[in-house]
Amino acid sequence: MEFAVEMLNITKRFGPLVANDQVNFQLKYGEVHALLGENGAGKSSLMSILFGLYKADEGEIYINGEKANINNPNDANKYRIGMVHQHFKLVDVYTVLENIVLGEESTKNGFIDFEESRKRVMQIASQYHLFVDLDAKIEDISVGMQQRVEILKMPYRDADILIFD
Repeated sequence: MEFAVEMLNITKRFGPLVANDQVNFQLKYGEVHALLGENGAGKSSLMSILFGLYKADEGEIYINGEKANINNPNDANKYRIGMVHQHFKLVDVYTVLENIVLGEESTKNGFIDFEESRKRVMQIASQYHLFVDLDAKIEDISVGMQQRVEILKMPYRDADILIFD
């Protein structure tokens, strides 16, 4: 059985503190997992390793059965891994649409093709029932709407492994 995600013997240290000690985690296609534990138990650290925010001190990660070398979030995106963080990664003065496409801009004649991006985001929002005003500034919308924006970023980037921290 090939796993979508396999993390084997993951160890992460922050100085003398051991956040993850030989942790194994396997995720099959179509599964949903919840990592439960006290604050400081290492849940976010483990998921940050999978998303490339941290580098494991020991252990290996396999995505779709192949060894993955995830050194940063751009690498994670290449493996189609997306993450919604506890603290959102949004630019307050940008619009919802600008935040969703940031870093994955479609271009036409050297300019960002916001018309095409808008169509794609609207299709994704409709598919997942995550409607939000694409022209609103992030600073003007509720925290719940900001969370929708973060979630919409993942299918926009074609992520099929989703982490909600």
